Amino acid sequence: MTWDDRTIDFYSREASAYASRGEHPNSKHIEGFLSLLPAGAVILELGCGDGRDSEFMIGRGFDVRPTDGTPEMAQAAQQRLGIPVATLLFADLDEKHTCDGIWANACLLHVPRENLPGILSRIHAALKNGGPFFASFKAGETEGRDQFDRYYNYPSERLLRDWYTASGWTDVKITTEMGGGYDGKPTEWLHVIAIK
Repeated sequence: MTWDDRTIDFYSREASAYASRGEHPNSKHIEGFLSLLPAGAVILELGCGDGRDSEFMIGRGFDVRPTDGTPEMAQAAQQRLGIPVATLLFADLDEKHTCDGIWANACLLHVPRENLPGILSRIHAALKNGGPFFASFKAGETEGRDQFDRYYNYPSERLLRDWYTASGWTDVKITTEMGGGYDGKPTEWLHVIAIK
């Protein structure tokens, strides 16, 4: 199975609470990603949550296609954005060279470890040559669950780089940063920019 039912259930139950948080997008990472794209580029967002990152990118003039794996979250994003938001599980992405850029902030970290290289390969296929792909992960050594029973793959930087390499990515930059999350705990984040 390429997703975790207990994690999907969490986002289904908590969609309205998640969408009502007062946080704003981390503009430093979004701006860095957008700077790699031409004006008006087509961006696929995976795991858009309540749509606030898509809203930010649309506000910068980009053609954004937001998606989320949870119908309730996709609905919340659609209400926020006023445009269609598809329900899309990562394993169902089946496109070839359709996107100028792909944004996957804090969502691929829920993909079971054994399935992540295959998902990264699907993302590689969907991206046009030269296009950037951003993703972020909570760092760790062993997969596990948080206090809300959400599954996390918790990779080390080395393991994450190995997964990307195994999936056909050659230009991969990983930076680390301390931050937080929905659980309110200090978190070491791995931010990845890969170019196809």
